[in-house]
Amino acid sequence: MINVLVADDELPAVEELAFLLGRDARIGAIHRASSGAEALRTLERESVDAVFLDIHMPALSGLDIARAISRSSNPPAVVFVTADEDCALEAFDLAAIDYLLKPLRAERLARSVDRISELLKDGTPAPEMITVELGGTTRMIRRDDISYVQAQGDYARLHTAEASYLIRVPLSDLEQQWAEAGFIRIHRSYLIALNHVGHLKLAAARASVTVAGAELPISRRHLPSVRDKLQATRIRPQG
Repeated sequence: MINVLVADDELPAVEELAFLLGRDARIGAIHRASSGAEALRTLERESVDAVFLDIHMPALSGLDIARAISRSSNPPAVVFVTADEDCALEAFDLAAIDYLLKPLRAERLARSVDRISELLKDGTPAPEMITVELGGTTRMIRRDDISYVQAQGDYARLHTAEASYLIRVPLSDLEQQWAEAGFIRIHRSYLIALNHVGHLKLAAARASVTVAGAELPISRRHLPSVRDKLQATRIRPQG
């Protein structure tokens, strides 16, 4: 059973979310808090697997609570529940596993519980989630679903098998932040995920790499390091 905490300074919102969660057979204890301070006190005395946090609460916001619990040795999964689309990037920074917009839809909430259940079942660290927008809708995608990233000025376009998403983060920042996750720079305009590489092609005029079906150029400057890293993963060059 998944034990959860619902924190919102508006009582009707707390009760609505608690009601919807209570209809899911996977949910166990549902703790309630009407302020950030009460939420932290509850987390100190109760064993909680996931917290559903409103962002805008007096004194301690949902973002403040997420920052506080992120410093614990075994933090619960964090899901933000808000009417505010503008805090999605901060949610990304705090590694939330989901970002739900009010008014809540039962089927959308069920997908959040799916993610929490998968996380608890596997006993592995939560996948890094990236907050994106598509068609005016805010959603979160897994970083390990991203095959490559393309620079577009001060923005970066994230390419997955399903779609591409534009985020306001320079490619150089992602290069540093995602290096340990297996992303490498191959060109001034491209960052690729090693686990999505098909093959490396070396020709007299140019070098390229195939990533999720897309052939991307490798610059001369980056070629030595790219070749070494790909060969370390047993991807050999083709003529």
